[in-house]
Amino acid sequence: MITIKSAREIEVMRRANVIVAEILQRLKEKAAPGVTTLELDALAEELTYKKKAAPAFKGYQMAGRVYPRSLCVSVNEEIVHGIPSGRVLKNGDIVGIDFGVIYEGFYGDSAVTIGIGKISEDARRLVQVTEQALYRGIEHLRDGKRLGDLSAAIQQTAEGAGFSVVRAFVGHGIGKHLHEDPPVPNYGEPERGLRLKEGMVLAIEPMVNAGSWEVKMKEDGWTAVTGDGSLSAHFEHSVAITANGPYILSQL
Repeated sequence: MITIKSAREIEVMRRANVIVAEILQRLKEKAAPGVTTLELDALAEELTYKKKAAPAFKGYQMAGRVYPRSLCVSVNEEIVHGIPSGRVLKNGDIVGIDFGVIYEGFYGDSAVTIGIGKISEDARRLVQVTEQALYRGIEHLRDGKRLGDLSAAIQQTAEGAGFSVVRAFVGHGIGKHLHEDPPVPNYGEPERGLRLKEGMVLAIEPMVNAGSWEVKMKEDGWTAVTGDGSLSAHFEHSVAITANGPYILSQL
């Protein structure tokens, strides 16, 4: 069921997402060669509690499994849901950092991909195009538009640059639950699908691979990696549809 949020609820979600955005900014500053992904997780958790929020991902359950950390940190060929560990970041890595909080009963959720030190030109272009695809999709979050308009814009941006969009994972509605209806694919056809309405809040999250769109899972049961070992990038914003157009809640 798709929930329509009131103006008051959207403002609460804005506060939740500002917390997410501020912590992501601190994590971007912290991430550097020699830092472990577990250190990033510890910083995120510490900052979350200081802001009187709770981590959204830690304890999340799926198919009988419980996610153990506050962050998802996905390095190079990892697409999403990388579990923080003792893995040390190296010069040239690209790192997807996905983070969410619960604040006053509502969820905030956002993700960025950053380069560690000096990255290759191919990696830089993949990151740039994936972020561009996110904003091309957001442009279509308007009352009366179709979900397919958004999905097609993301797909065309990524594939037009020679990359592929992941099919196995999609964006989602968000509000009092982390994952609400509707699912938001990063591929589709213009003028098809659900008609968008004012008051919907959607988490838009293109996942773009340098090679094939196919996905494999690591033995931990959470971490998704590219099927061909190519690089992957991921960006995400939580966005409300308002009378004035898209309102990016997770942007500072």
